[in-house]
Amino acid sequence: MGSMHTGLEGHSMPGIMESFLNNVIDKEDNDSPQSHSHNLDRMAMYFQRRALGGIGLMVTGGIAPNYEGWVGPFAAQLTTEQEMERHKVVTSAVHDVQIPIYGSESSSQSNIKSKIILQILHTGRYGYHPFVVSAETKKSPISPFAPKALTTNGIQKTINDFVHTASLARQAGYDGVEIMGSEGYLISQFLSPRTNSKQRMDGYGGESFENRSRFPLELVRAVRKHLGKDFIIIFRISLWELVENGMSWTETMMLATALKEEGVNILNTGIGWHEARIPTISTNVPRGAFTHPTKQLKLELEQTSESESSNQEDNNNKIPAIVSTNRINAPDTAEDILQNNVSDLISMARPLLADPDFMKKAFDSKPETINTCIGCNQACLDHAFIGKTASCLVNPAACHETELDLRPAGIAFACSAAEIGHNITLYERTNKIGGQFHMAKRVPGKEEFYEAIRYWENRIKCINEDASSSGTSNGNGNGGKVQVELLTDMTVEDMTNLTTTGDYEDGSTITNIDKWVVSTGVLPRDIHIPGSDQFPDRVLSYVDVLRHNKPVGKRVAVIGAGGIGFDVSEFLLYGKQIDTDTIATTDTDTCPAAEVSIEDFWKEWGVDPTQEHRGGLAKDGPTLPHGKPDRSIYLMQRKKGKVGGGLGKTTGWIHRASLNNSSQVTNIPGVQSYDKIDENGNLVYTDSKTGKQCILEVDTIVLCAGQLEERTLENGSKSISKLHDKVYPIGGAYQAGELDAKRAIDMGTRLAHKIHLNDVTPGNHVFHSSVGTEEKLFRFLKKWM
Repeated sequence: MGSMHTGLEGHSMPGIMESFLNNVIDKEDNDSPQSHSHNLDRMAMYFQRRALGGIGLMVTGGIAPNYEGWVGPFAAQLTTEQEMERHKVVTSAVHDVQIPIYGSESSSQSNIKSKIILQILHTGRYGYHPFVVSAETKKSPISPFAPKALTTNGIQKTINDFVHTASLARQAGYDGVEIMGSEGYLISQFLSPRTNSKQRMDGYGGESFENRSRFPLELVRAVRKHLGKDFIIIFRISLWELVENGMSWTETMMLATALKEEGVNILNTGIGWHEARIPTISTNVPRGAFTHPTKQLKLELEQTSESESSNQEDNNNKIPAIVSTNRINAPDTAEDILQNNVSDLISMARPLLADPDFMKKAFDSKPETINTCIGCNQACLDHAFIGKTASCLVNPAACHETELDLRPAGIAFACSAAEIGHNITLYERTNKIGGQFHMAKRVPGKEEFYEAIRYWENRIKCINEDASSSGTSNGNGNGGKVQVELLTDMTVEDMTNLTTTGDYEDGSTITNIDKWVVSTGVLPRDIHIPGSDQFPDRVLSYVDVLRHNKPVGKRVAVIGAGGIGFDVSEFLLYGKQIDTDTIATTDTDTCPAAEVSIEDFWKEWGVDPTQEHRGGLAKDGPTLPHGKPDRSIYLMQRKKGKVGGGLGKTTGWIHRASLNNSSQVTNIPGVQSYDKIDENGNLVYTDSKTGKQCILEVDTIVLCAGQLEERTLENGSKSISKLHDKVYPIGGAYQAGELDAKRAIDMGTRLAHKIHLNDVTPGNHVFHSSVGTEEKLFRFLKKWM
């Protein structure tokens, strides 16, 4: 991972006198805590923290201009003077921060205020409430509510509502507004023939793109007229909608050109509708996968501008600044985009949840210390879509700036405890820290997990360097150290001996170790199928496959269709077999995620880079870039119904589609029992629907049927009872059920701070987030419907 020295310096915007900072936009896309109006104090702290990290332009999550545009009932809106007054705490928090322009050669402007933009979002038929409206009455596949078609008067009222919200935003201190015109929301619904082609007979719909684009252009024109030239207007424009019968590239360029003429300052790019069946931001999307249409947009606008201004004495026909978005999580990726003139600005949302100091670290030539977003969605979007406060798997502090003074989590407890003054010895039985992340990083599409391990290693290094340089490692809150002991398999006797207290000659007491935090993780659950003992090379655990690289045949039964079962299946179909010793020891300056092929991704998911077909979809649909896999998978689960139904809210469908697209996976739900391994090594099971036994001819059976707490220490000796007041199991060692990295990292980080404050006792140290208002509301709605 390199450092950013050029390319992100301040960029002058057309029509705006003051330069923007650092060419990076914090775009929250409803990940941040402002989903409801009562969270404005938290929202203020959230954005102030990003400003302190060196971000020059921040855009809020979606704020509705009226109740019809709500995301859900009583969602964030800005429609009254009272609401406007409450927003001032947000803008003041951002504008109070003075930060440098990184990379600027100007000495006359060494510091500048960050800017904050209010996004005006009308969800249209995507709204989760009974008041939804749209261009037509077609119901969205992702909302249970059928929309009413806006009348001509309704359109004018909506335009007036946008203008009113923009005016209130200015009064509240916002530097501009972003008009959400992409991702399938209301404006997209007017622009696209997918949702506006047949029902409307007025000047706002039908086959004519001039009619379909009339609403957004009138809206932008009205906002500019009422707010003046010195007010920033960003328009979020869809480049590839990734849905059938979406906008064509010609129509996209017509819209972009018209928006330029209407005085839009920035064109922020959007990729895909929410109902699209192509992933756009998850971890399996290659870095910068959607910069291709962004570069084409910028190039064509520049060419049009040059042509139009060739007969003018003064070239004032500037194009809007263009923003690249989606899966840009590393300094190298961002710098390449800017240096190659793909865009003028970079938009980041989740990477700044993971590390709000991303910019500072990049420009201080310390990119290795960045806590990189791994694109998992587990704690951000998955939370947001069920009404929980969004956070971050690798940084539990995100969106909790006012709740806890937490620092970014890595090796959660050890690092957090050391940073607040405790000396930590970390005992690891293998030759490398990182635990099960070393298995996860081998799964195709999860290469970003390399970054988490890299961050943890460098975080420990920085903690120790800081403690050494300051001369403080005394456990008194001034900075401790983390001593890592690899290839050390601790026993209870070892722990007891290291906890022994003694007396100095002066009468003082010495204690070697005060407390033990046991984070030994989990073990695969062995369901022990009769006959498996006769075929030890055929019946494997997921650890055998992913960590120990044991040979696997061409016909494989995967027992268990949870996250691990899907990971193993994708690894067996698309993964690389490597030498066993390499799995946990390979070090590389380049994360494998940076080398994932964008072209292969486009083929696999049916994306058309030629932009010849509507919506950016390939004419022939998805194709396997390297041909059909040579292995057949039988993915089995006890539950009836959809296989993998319990996977992540925003990513589960991607994993299911990835396996189905291979045509080499057979889903077998409703297994009543796994009866035996017969004399030929085949799996015999009973189908719950028919009650009949079935024989599955396979070469290998991989057990992915859950996990158990790794409690070797606890079960290995009764002497553990002597340490009962000093031992704190966390993560999988505490409870394996429904374990994920999000919970484990959060638990470790919180425990460190609880111990530091003497606010915890063994056996009473697990911290569960309470159910918030948003989640209660979502649960109520689901019940009500």
